[in-house]
Amino acid sequence: MNNDVVHPVPYYAQWESTDLVPDIIGGTVRAADDPLWQKSGADSPEEYAFWSWRVCGMACLRMALDYWRDTAPPTVSLATECAEAGGYVRHADRVDGLIYAPFAAYARQRWGLHATSRPELTAEEVRDEITAGRLVMLSVHPSIRTLATAPPQRGGHLVLGVGVTGDALVIHNPSGFPGHSQQFAHVPWGDLERFYAGRGVVLGHTPAPQEEGSSRSEPKSRCVRSLSLSGCAGES
Repeated sequence: MNNDVVHPVPYYAQWESTDLVPDIIGGTVRAADDPLWQKSGADSPEEYAFWSWRVCGMACLRMALDYWRDTAPPTVSLATECAEAGGYVRHADRVDGLIYAPFAAYARQRWGLHATSRPELTAEEVRDEITAGRLVMLSVHPSIRTLATAPPQRGGHLVLGVGVTGDALVIHNPSGFPGHSQQFAHVPWGDLERFYAGRGVVLGHTPAPQEEGSSRSEPKSRCVRSLSLSGCAGES
């Protein structure tokens, strides 16, 4: 019996030009030179560059909102709102966050999602949550994008768990590489533990006000036989 479940969640990177992600991460292109920076909701290329390295969590939220709410607010606009709600603490040259509890409260109160901060979340629980129809933001090391053999630590970056198979966790990675580790990327369960910090945020669907009493059902999952393989700083 095939128990593979993958939710058809739209993908968004934390940089607007998804094809430029390897160059931006590699330092050959400045984030401020992203030609699509205005789509982020930032006021300037510099504001975009500041936030773009730090909005992996907002990219994950954007994916969930598009999936369940049919809306995809600009990433920097989400970050600004989230900071006002206490999910980030901004300093002149850095950001503290994403801070899970106020972020979860923001996701519930502003967007009407089910959102639960999970400071302890096992791989088995991640599997169960996704199988039950939810999405999971997981704290992993950024080098999960290449399945590095020896990451220096666990955590530091957020990806969105969108599916499970018998062999792998299926993720959308906001800083993954195009055609390789951005969307529906497979991370073998045996490899996950060297990247995963064992914490995250569980997101779920709740009916929007206009859906109350309607015949609209929750988004359907789809079974997947085979997809592909599978960082940002700023989560806590």
